[in-house]
Amino acid sequence: MASVYQPVMQLSGILVSLLGWVLSCLTTYLPQWKNLNLELNELEIWTMGLWQACVVQEEGGMQCKDFDSFLALPPELRISRILMFFSNGSGLLGLLLSGFGLDCLKIGERQQEQKKRLLLFGGMLFWISGITAIVPVSWVAHSTVQEFWDENIPDIVPRWDFGEALFVGWLAGFCLILGGSLLNCTICSTEVHPSSVHYAVAEQQDQCQCLETETRP
Repeated sequence: MASVYQPVMQLSGILVSLLGWVLSCLTTYLPQWKNLNLELNELEIWTMGLWQACVVQEEGGMQCKDFDSFLALPPELRISRILMFFSNGSGLLGLLLSGFGLDCLKIGERQQEQKKRLLLFGGMLFWISGITAIVPVSWVAHSTVQEFWDENIPDIVPRWDFGEALFVGWLAGFCLILGGSLLNCTICSTEVHPSSVHYAVAEQQDQCQCLETETRP
């Protein structure tokens, strides 16, 4: 029964991790990390991302402007850029490694130990990718909360609020960690793959036939 569930768990882990990686890439380029509603002009909504700031107007659509300098960004946005790039890269590498380690892939059927190592490395990379996606999103959310409740800022000054990209980033990190956990759970199973059993039995039969021929008078 475990031999049936193991490929299903591996495919589920890959698909969940793929979803998390796509959401992580989407989070990196979405401009809605922070939202700002102006009470004086409710028809405009300002948004800020890692790459640009945008203003959404009810009649004119969305207009965006890229940041002029990387060094001019707040610390949380600078570090978030680096961490999100690292998350996307490690997630892509995890997909490649774990994809070659799947049992349903016929390549390398006789090298089960190497395939398990690929799955292990892929699952660990998914964990790293998920953590490095959650950290910058949570950091920006924490700084937004601190600025929102800062008593030193006058009440008439508009406050930044959570953007949609933060929730997408949290979901991406959760999916990556869950996918890596599913892959690593399949490695804990000590059951031998049916294909490896088939090859082992065939080799044992060949050895027996050789012994029989040698012992014949």
